[in-house]
Amino acid sequence: MERTPLRTTLCCLLTALFLISSSLAQKSPVPPPAPIPPQIAAAQKIFISNGGGESFETVFDQVVFDGGPDRPYNQFYAAMKSWGQRQLVSSPSDADLIFEISWVLSDTGLGRLPVLGQLRLVIVDPRTHVRLWTVTEYVRGAMLLGNRDKNFDQAMNTIMNRVRTLMLPPADR
Repeated sequence: MERTPLRTTLCCLLTALFLISSSLAQKSPVPPPAPIPPQIAAAQKIFISNGGGESFETVFDQVVFDGGPDRPYNQFYAAMKSWGQRQLVSSPSDADLIFEISWVLSDTGLGRLPVLGQLRLVIVDPRTHVRLWTVTEYVRGAMLLGNRDKNFDQAMNTIMNRVRTLMLPPADR
């Protein structure tokens, strides 16, 4: 009598293990990358817009980052200018694309690490006002201001690397 429930349990356990292993082995294939809107690679004139966001001057009586609330805009503008691959224009009507950079403070605040907030770059077609692409990079929190500044710089570098990749001709990606 005792052998039957044990065999049933063992049989069920082996069946479950088989189903789990076979489902893991049958992962669906990763689809090929979807196309990037051709306007992004073709753009030569870029207008950079300050999308603003939440002020990060102080949280809990601490400076969140050096550089004030316009740091995302100023740093992104400087990075695009030093890259030198596109002409930066002063009016959206002269641009092939609008790059809107903004900062969103995490709702967890400084008290909860690891994410302090995010940098968000939205690429907009100025003629249709359609959002073509969004790049979001999270900024890790840190206890010390210098480390938060480094984490911000790393996130901005990641945004710039993604922009460079997006703007490559399709054959070079």
